[in-house]
Amino acid sequence: MRKVAPLTKRKPVLIFVRLLGALLLAAVGLAPRVALAHEKGQLHVTKNCSEYTGAADSFCTITSSNLAVLKVGTKVFYDQAAGIPTGMLDSNVVLYAGTGDWAVGRCTLDMSTTLGLCTFSDGTGDFAGFSARVDVSPFPPPDAVDIHWDGTYSFDPPPRK
Repeated sequence: MRKVAPLTKRKPVLIFVRLLGALLLAAVGLAPRVALAHEKGQLHVTKNCSEYTGAADSFCTITSSNLAVLKVGTKVFYDQAAGIPTGMLDSNVVLYAGTGDWAVGRCTLDMSTTLGLCTFSDGTGDFAGFSARVDVSPFPPPDAVDIHWDGTYSFDPPPRK
């Protein structure tokens, strides 16, 4: 007959194996977030502004992006109305990808040319540590609702608490 170790000797080994398994599962679950740590690169986005009215709380919708966290369907909300100062859009903005996943920034555009600049300084969830600087430009006529963003981005997530 085979000798089996007493329960008191097997218990610490079983606890260790379970803890190791839990740590591995946690590490796998955190992998996407860790992959974004200290990431930087070029940012190319197209947004459709057919629902943008120029009023505060108007928005445009992301239709393409080379950055995975900036998903198609993400909304760009403008906090201030266009026209202040005259002929300009100068507004705080929120990139809203869903509950808990958003970034804050500012966009300033010349409304007569649709040329401008947007900067983003941080966010929450998938956008924690996100920053970007993008040049804003329109598609050629007759397209009056689609806008390009071209620039750079980086992720430098804050340390976990």
